[in-house]
Amino acid sequence: FKANPSNKGKVLDSGLWKYTRHPNYFGDATVWWAFGLFSLAAGAYWQIVGSLIMTYLIIKISGVALLEKSLDDKKPEYKDYVKRTNAFFPWFPKKKYD
Repeated sequence: FKANPSNKGKVLDSGLWKYTRHPNYFGDATVWWAFGLFSLAAGAYWQIVGSLIMTYLIIKISGVALLEKSLDDKKPEYKDYVKRTNAFFPWFPKKKYD
């Protein structure tokens, strides 16, 4: 998508990006939750706190929050994309707005 010059300024909204605006960050959080669940199985219950903290950081502080600010300014189509696609958790897209 990025390699094609005709896509400059456009929003990728196909594939995984049709269901979530940040599938890579959702994948990162999923890995952290897997670590937490493995730790639970080993009896290290306090490790689940790490999964909670990492998910919070990805959504609110570093990943999603920073990228959303940047993309909103750079890509005019992004506002429409935000209206119809979940930011973090994959879900079916909302119907397009008029």
